[in-house]
Amino acid sequence: MNLNKLFSTTSLLLTDTNAEVPAWVASSFPIIEIVIAVLITICALFMIVAVVAQKGESNGATGITGSSADTFYNRNKSGTFQGKIKKLITIDAIIILVLGVAFLILSSIYSIV
Repeated sequence: MNLNKLFSTTSLLLTDTNAEVPAWVASSFPIIEIVIAVLITICALFMIVAVVAQKGESNGATGITGSSADTFYNRNKSGTFQGKIKKLITIDAIIILVLGVAFLILSSIYSIV
């Protein structure tokens, strides 16, 4: 199936030739795109800093054998600073994904308008 034909058909379905787009809507799309791009950049920089600041999870010889000691620290890793950084990185990745999809949708709408 030709993707160009699919996208052109989709854009024809989304556009209504009789509908007039208000000027404030057409002028706000570039501003919203810039804001989303800046938010993606800030989240990406935070992720870079958080990953670099994170300690590695090297288990030494236990990593080779596959056995891990069932210690208090291993059971309560999520409460430590490293566990909190790991959660923040996951949340940050989800935010970047959502903002990226929003940016893609706005870009496709803006190209139609």
